[in-house]
Amino acid sequence: MKKKTSFISKFYLILIFIFLYAPIAIMMMFSFNSTASTYTFGGFSLHWYQEMFSDAAAVKSLQNTVVLAVCTAVIATVLGILASVGLFNSRNKLYKRSMMTVTNIPMMNPEIVTGIAMMLLFVFAGTLVKKSDVLGFWTLLIAHVTFALPYVILNIMPKLRQFDMNIYEAAVDLGCKPYKAFFKVVMPEIVSGIITGCVMSFTLSLDDFIISYFTNGPSFQTLPIYIFSMTKKRVKPDMYALSTLMFVVILVLLVMMNFAQNRAERKDKGDVK
Repeated sequence: MKKKTSFISKFYLILIFIFLYAPIAIMMMFSFNSTASTYTFGGFSLHWYQEMFSDAAAVKSLQNTVVLAVCTAVIATVLGILASVGLFNSRNKLYKRSMMTVTNIPMMNPEIVTGIAMMLLFVFAGTLVKKSDVLGFWTLLIAHVTFALPYVILNIMPKLRQFDMNIYEAAVDLGCKPYKAFFKVVMPEIVSGIITGCVMSFTLSLDDFIISYFTNGPSFQTLPIYIFSMTKKRVKPDMYALSTLMFVVILVLLVMMNFAQNRAERKDKGDVK
């Protein structure tokens, strides 16, 4: 009976993975298609990758997306470290619980609500300074940092709770300056959470569409918005090539993040032993 149940559970698991990843596999296969057909594979070719990189608008959108994602990851990580340390050291439990609840709101709130609200905020701010074309890179950056910051905080906070603050206090008592003690004692213990939060911020910014759609302007177009504009026409395999590159980049980042987490867990187990 147990073997039968195990077989059925594995079978359902395989079906779920097929359902999730078969469309991506088909998309990746047709990105190497030698013809413009999106339903008949005519042979292996790198033509559509060359076509994609020869498209100036696509390359510009890709550059914009990478620059935005990197800036979002850096700013959200720095702010997340400061916010996490501040919340962890707070003595007021009510304040700490309230701040953690507020931190969860951007993750639970529907993206379309966040996007519309931030668009209205930026437009209102633009009217105050009498500027009509306020939407652009900076509004996108603020919006992306806003929804990425909670993920950084929620990845760092558990690492801080696991850390024995007596070690930090001992370092300070022995003459180490507080900021040096933080970087030499605390930072190595929470670095896995920092890396995880940074990678999550980068990937979330890289593939965000809904919030970017409402907060971007004509002067700065991201890749998801460019791909969406292309779907209004006949989709060619060069869009498949572009999506394949995005999928591969995110996959590599996730593998690196898991590797860093596993390495940190092995180190923690070694320290305990």
